[in-house]
Amino acid sequence: MIILGVDPGSLRTGYGAIETDGRRHRLLEQGALAPPARRALPERLSFVHLGVARLIERIRPDVLAVEDVFHAVNTRSALVLGHVRGVILLAGAQAGLPVHEFPPATVKLQVTGYGRAEKAQVAMMVARLLELREAGPTGDAADALAVALCHAHQLRSVS
Repeated sequence: MIILGVDPGSLRTGYGAIETDGRRHRLLEQGALAPPARRALPERLSFVHLGVARLIERIRPDVLAVEDVFHAVNTRSALVLGHVRGVILLAGAQAGLPVHEFPPATVKLQVTGYGRAEKAQVAMMVARLLELREAGPTGDAADALAVALCHAHQLRSVS
């Protein structure tokens, strides 16, 4: 099974694709979509939507796993993040993919065993779970891969 994980962000949207049999996971691709920061919100949303749609077309995942909204202190940031998530969910729906959403604490718990893990701990466990020899992914890509791994772990617990 191929899982495309996405970590929505208004400035950088991380993505990571893994192939898994439920027990072993293999990194396929990782990166981030970074729309031009000075553009208006509708243009940035279009950039993210098109970027995710192209990733889906190229990678051909079986499922899309997306990190859910966290509780933000800044209401405007939370609204913008909601818009970004919306265009990502739309890209998945347009491709006919099953879309699964996971709260950040669930992702951290599934990947590290602790729901309040720090970013560095998440990145370290992502590298370990994907059996990467060199330094693992960081930042947005590591978070997106953690979302994909979270979905893989959820599948394993169901079967």
